Amino acid sequence: MTDQNKTPKQLGYRFPAEWEVHEATWLSWPHKEESWPDKLQEIYPNYAEFIKVISQDEFVRINVKDEEMRKFAMDCIMQAGAKLENIEFYFHETNDAWCRDHGPAFLINKDAEEQKIILDWGFNAWGGKYPPFELDDVIPTKIGAEFDLPVIYPGIIMEGGSVEFNGKGTILTSKSCLLNKNRNPHLSQEEVEQYLKDFYCVDQILWVEDGIIGDDTDGHVDDTIRFVNENTVLTVVEDNTEDDNYEILQTNLRQLKEMRLPDGTPLNIIELPMPDPVIWEDQRLPASYANFYIANKSVIVPTYRCEKDQIALDIIQKCFPERKVVGIDSTDIIWGLGSFHCLSQQEPLV
Repeated sequence: MTDQNKTPKQLGYRFPAEWEVHEATWLSWPHKEESWPDKLQEIYPNYAEFIKVISQDEFVRINVKDEEMRKFAMDCIMQAGAKLENIEFYFHETNDAWCRDHGPAFLINKDAEEQKIILDWGFNAWGGKYPPFELDDVIPTKIGAEFDLPVIYPGIIMEGGSVEFNGKGTILTSKSCLLNKNRNPHLSQEEVEQYLKDFYCVDQILWVEDGIIGDDTDGHVDDTIRFVNENTVLTVVEDNTEDDNYEILQTNLRQLKEMRLPDGTPLNIIELPMPDPVIWEDQRLPASYANFYIANKSVIVPTYRCEKDQIALDIIQKCFPERKVVGIDSTDIIWGLGSFHCLSQQEPLV
């Protein structure tokens, strides 16, 4: 049994980088009309295409409410041509689809008796913005029970999209989100850092200031900066000096240039363009090419029907020469204020 008196870091666990080998990808089937007003039905073909690409090389494990939802989901997935033997359904009812934030965070330790454990951080729907969220909050515990895996409860609010890992002891995150008073108002920056170090099993926390306009998560880093290897980041920049994102992203860029990894080396920074603004019903949506998902043999990138799509795909492809970069139209999906990375959570192979 896992020693509950020691932190996962003390027990020798680690949170693998997303590009390390997956056993599976976890999803929660989209069903909440309020998340995609007047567009829910329109997202399913591209969402199913996302599943198809992942399923070629790993299991896709999908949380659904009941048999009716499972049948509907399977119809969509079959139409997309997914590899059906890699599709698994679990009857875990959710409030919403954002599995990156409410799903399980898997830690591994090949030398431990329990080689894989689950972190169940608290979840409050991005600062209490979208109640109810009690079903989402218990998803990691349900998955732990399903697979007979130990579940650890750090006891604070944390979302998977707010943290970015290089797999070698460093986390990138944003002050606007993790230090927001709607998350853990009783914790200082130093205390938040200690939780991250103890439970995500890292040594260093690097902070940027803010996230992009339209992001209702208060600035998740998976919309702005992504590690592509242990010392290289892709960071989105806005070329239009009149755009509301211009100065935000320039500030992040300046901060990244000042950062040093534990061995003293600077980050290798690759700039990624922002897409043209995506507006729906007079609302600026948080469209970003950084919200890509790294699967075992592919990198799935949201595209937005603009000329910059191909530029972004080419830049990302150069960062992942061993994987096939696949662009999937996210123009409808982003109306839910997130894209492929927000919708998914990797389960590492031990």
